[in-house]
Amino acid sequence: MNAALLLALVPALAWGSVGLVNTKMGGSAGQQTLGMTFGALIFGLATMFFYVMPNHAYLGSQIWIVGILSGLVWAVGTAGQFLAIKDLGVSLAIPLSTAGQIVTNALMAAVVLGDWKTGKMWAIGIISIVAVVIGATLISARDKAQKSDVAAQQAATKSMTKGLVYLVISTAGYMFYFVLPNFLNKIGYISDAIKAKNNGVDYMTAIVGPQAIGQVIGAFLIVIFVLKEADQMFEKPTWKNILTGLVWATGNIFMFISAANPAVGQTIATTFSQLGIIVATFGGIYLLGEKKSSYQMKMIIVGTILVVIGAIIIGNINQFA
Repeated sequence: MNAALLLALVPALAWGSVGLVNTKMGGSAGQQTLGMTFGALIFGLATMFFYVMPNHAYLGSQIWIVGILSGLVWAVGTAGQFLAIKDLGVSLAIPLSTAGQIVTNALMAAVVLGDWKTGKMWAIGIISIVAVVIGATLISARDKAQKSDVAAQQAATKSMTKGLVYLVISTAGYMFYFVLPNFLNKIGYISDAIKAKNNGVDYMTAIVGPQAIGQVIGAFLIVIFVLKEADQMFEKPTWKNILTGLVWATGNIFMFISAANPAVGQTIATTFSQLGIIVATFGGIYLLGEKKSSYQMKMIIVGTILVVIGAIIIGNINQFA
């Protein structure tokens, strides 16, 4: 495997590790969200001052609006994901979150952005989405052979329900975060000339600084008004979770680099990034010690394979169609 493809695997390793790192760093969902945005802000401002501005990339008002808006909805997605991890664990929350993002981003690309242009693309896309959904269902399977008292079962069901609600909110936030830069180009708010310059690298990296500011603003609003954790915002776990943000931001920047590299391209870069589901699923089980029965492990392995195959086909739908 050449160096370009190895670099394209960095987002999978980084994004797949986010749940593992933030769990190790500890703290409440609010502290984890805020700390992560601080790390993303450090990386975002560094990108702006040391790459975007020296290369004279466009940094007009449209870029700031796109960046800040996408950062705000990203904060919603991240807070929801961290809350889901509390109820479901990393090995369940992250795979389900990833599957949700694959499905919603594919549907947004097809319906809103018009990327699926033929009947064959729609057919292949829908089959791929079904594979992802089935895979996610298998990953979340419970072991029916396990017996527990009624109270424990009720508590587990309540925790599962809460976690899934948080994941729905998280998936919506991430969906808007991913689609906004292209959607605002689609409707003409961002011109084709701005978006296309330097193979799209200038546009996507220019967004990173404003986006990080939007992430921090969104995190503060969520922590103060939704999670009601204003009195815990600046305690030790928040500062420790700056590392989580740096891990995420490393994946983010390598995603841009890989997508812009002609030897890799957007399709392969996006597909490789989805492989983070493997890191999160098995990292949660083997590194964090999340307990799974033999039956659940079999379902998780089959489900993960289905999600990865579905993601690869969706990411390369032009080639398959």
